[in-house]
Amino acid sequence: MPTPPTSRPPQRRLLTAVLTTVALLATVAVSACGGSADAGGAKDKLRIGYQRFGGLSLVKARGAAPDVEWSLFESGPALTEALKAGSIDIGQVGEAPPVFAAAGKIPFSVIGTSAPIPQGEAVLVKADRGYRSFADLKGRTVALNKGSNVHWLLVRLLEANNMTLKDIQVKYLKPAEGRPAFDGGQIDAWVIWDPYFALAEQPGVQVLADATGLASNREYVLATPRALDKRTDDIRAFLQRYREVTDWGIAHPEERASTLAPELKIPQDVTSRALARSAKPLAPVTPAIGDELQAITDSFIALELIPGPVDLRSRVDGRFNEVFQ
Repeated sequence: MPTPPTSRPPQRRLLTAVLTTVALLATVAVSACGGSADAGGAKDKLRIGYQRFGGLSLVKARGAAPDVEWSLFESGPALTEALKAGSIDIGQVGEAPPVFAAAGKIPFSVIGTSAPIPQGEAVLVKADRGYRSFADLKGRTVALNKGSNVHWLLVRLLEANNMTLKDIQVKYLKPAEGRPAFDGGQIDAWVIWDPYFALAEQPGVQVLADATGLASNREYVLATPRALDKRTDDIRAFLQRYREVTDWGIAHPEERASTLAPELKIPQDVTSRALARSAKPLAPVTPAIGDELQAITDSFIALELIPGPVDLRSRVDGRFNEVFQ
């Protein structure tokens, strides 16, 4: 009679089971890593930070980029904090937020910009106060969002009127705080940008000055180093859609306003008025753009509003310039 096969010892069976489990777990880990954000896998959505009314709002409203994840921010400084936290890959801001972000050691590159938008930000006052020029605000309370594009406008207005920050009382308020303070007479002037600017243009409100001849008020597209390294092709494809939608909006102003008004949750006539002065074509980031940003940076350092030195020229990355040309 044949001898029955000898069973494996219990210890050997246990070792075999453990090795099999380890192999399976390793396979799963490798598969998961291949589709993770760390590997820049195609399954991951590009995370876009946008502000109300900025050019990216139209991309979102038209559904032109269904494969991205959107996050809304009230202001540029809040958006750059999200870049710092790693919760977004790309964001759109005005000209001062990159300066404050760079001073705060937040890692990012400037990969796109827009044509100048000087009429898209302004100093608003109540008409019955009798102010005729910015110089009339000496000793008065002027409110603005700290670190936003209007912060640079304030600096330029002070310079143009031979004034300093000591000549006015500056009150830093977010847009949601600035409007009720302005309406309630708690501040004398409000430095604000569209669409909040357009929304505040009510009877009895006077535009004391805008940025014409003082500041470019460009939009800037910022991206994290990690996204630039891992998602270069995805960023290029998104920027191409951004460019196409922007060009479409400029060529079709009425349709642009009707599309964007529901997204912004503001009346269409207000949207049209703001867009008429603030919607501009995108532009590449040239060395001249780097010089412009550096000049703003150096001015903020000289005023001791940020610590120096800060090299913003080195943050300009023109690898996507062909998309904007």
